[in-house]
Amino acid sequence: MARLKITQTKSGIGYKQNQRETLRTLGLKRMHDTVVKEDRPEIRGMVKTVTHLVTVEEVE
Repeated sequence: MARLKITQTKSGIGYKQNQRETLRTLGLKRMHDTVVKEDRPEIRGMVKTVTHLVTVEEVE
């Protein structure tokens, strides 16, 4: 199954509470943190919520 490499590129400060919580749920604590997650619909939905704060790459 494909995997997603998610990197936080902007701070969550000044954005809505649910967007900051989504960053934490993804495992991103500070700028330039990177996590690798399975490509599942739940993860895609979270990424869509904070698409303006993160960059996403598909990795094998």
